[in-house]
Amino acid sequence: MHLTKNFTLEEMTKSETALRFGLDNTPNDQELSNLVALCESVLQPIRDHFGKGVKVNSGFRDSEVNAKVGGSKTSDHCKGMAADIEIPGVANADLAQFIVDNMTFRQVILEFYTPGIPDSGWVHVSYDITDNKKQVLTATKQNGKTVYLPGLVP
Repeated sequence: MHLTKNFTLEEMTKSETALRFGLDNTPNDQELSNLVALCESVLQPIRDHFGKGVKVNSGFRDSEVNAKVGGSKTSDHCKGMAADIEIPGVANADLAQFIVDNMTFRQVILEFYTPGIPDSGWVHVSYDITDNKKQVLTATKQNGKTVYLPGLVP
């Protein structure tokens, strides 16, 4: 099932964790509607701009799947509103900056990016038709703990 021209339900719900633990990672109607909005409003325009495939590392995560991967209990992934993405050949910091400069979004997090290593980390982006607050963060490890810094900090 295509959600947009270049994004399918299968790639937005694919989860090695769900397969490994035999968990159902099928979105309900509201979560599916949110996935469509995310793909139409953010992911497809990114794909159209860069002219390259967008790799979805993690899209929708059922609450059980989310718990198994150690995700936040309030994660937008569980609502079908978020994806962790990369574009081969595009630095993740550049991808995050493009989204910040050109898109409407709820949250962008440049996660675990290492300056000088363009394909390090990934970009978390979420979209909520009712609350696109444009929060921008950088996730990094400090003393073994994940710390979220405001803005894009390469």
